[in-house]
Amino acid sequence: MLCQVFPESYEAQLTDKKNRLQVLIPHLQKLSIFESTPAHYRARAEFRVWHEGDETFYIMFDSETKEKVRVDRCPMALESIDALMPKLMQAIEQMPVLRQKLFQVDFLATLSGEMLVTLIYRRSIAEDEAWLSAAEALKADLGVTSIIGRARKQKILLDQGYVTEQLKVDDKTFIYQQVENSFTQPNAGVAQKMLHWARRMAKSYVDPQTDLIELYCGNGNFSIALSEHFNRVLATEISKTSVQSAQFNIAANQVENLVVVKMAAEEISQALQGQSFNRLANVDLASYDFKTIFVDPPRAGLDDLTRSMVVEFDYIIYISCNPETLARDLVSIEKTHEIVESALFDQFPYTHHIESGVFLRKR
Repeated sequence: MLCQVFPESYEAQLTDKKNRLQVLIPHLQKLSIFESTPAHYRARAEFRVWHEGDETFYIMFDSETKEKVRVDRCPMALESIDALMPKLMQAIEQMPVLRQKLFQVDFLATLSGEMLVTLIYRRSIAEDEAWLSAAEALKADLGVTSIIGRARKQKILLDQGYVTEQLKVDDKTFIYQQVENSFTQPNAGVAQKMLHWARRMAKSYVDPQTDLIELYCGNGNFSIALSEHFNRVLATEISKTSVQSAQFNIAANQVENLVVVKMAAEEISQALQGQSFNRLANVDLASYDFKTIFVDPPRAGLDDLTRSMVVEFDYIIYISCNPETLARDLVSIEKTHEIVESALFDQFPYTHHIESGVFLRKR
């Protein structure tokens, strides 16, 4: 997909996804469908830059032909990105120091109106006062929140390396620091619906006096939104950058019952079986009353150890970005648990990708 949208076929493609999900997992219960807006839904966009004579423009590569395709606007992206693209490129063409060996431009925007632009070069920009002056002028002229200049082993911030998103869910506003080059949900509108569904599962089925454990918590996206529906929450994440961002978000949202530790899923499994870890020195695992586990694994799904771990809990909230590995994992999980509710989140319209969720209860 090269930034095109097809609103006239949106409902048909969503129906196709629903059918494919139900073929893979035919026994889904109470399947809720959460639509995307048919255009202007991506909060992230990355483009290669091509230079021909005096002209510079964005390109993408066709996945089938491998040919480069010029892209001047991107109706998939948030309106703020789509509108900024031609203005940014016009300004860069008029500033030779910004144009010289510019290789790629990345955009990271928020529903709350912030914008971060990353300019990536195939030349050194360190200690380049002319580049710095031009980038500062560009930032002021275009009114973007931040600009980052990148080159090999170089990173220059004007003025910060993140944006702050505000997601509105169930009459609440959640604040999330979203760091450049770190994972965030690309479709912010659907991300709000995912948080709503997860919160509804917890509120509808789980005793709020019990505790939640989350694996793969990222920047605390789900754990922060779920925290009010549990007594305490312990979340784990292996990425140092994501853990730091989660701590920022915990403070920004004034959450007091959530602890995030830098640990892999297999390590927390070992810790729950009694193995000691220095990173848990200040966490009394034995004092937690874990009844629910939340998992949002990568496309590979759950590894064998984690798959055997999750069935030890009364309730499982499983968010999946790959229905094939979800179906595989459920073969094992459903030996002890039953699907109570399920959901399809259309994070990636007009693609084959399906984001889904299942809430399971021990039989």
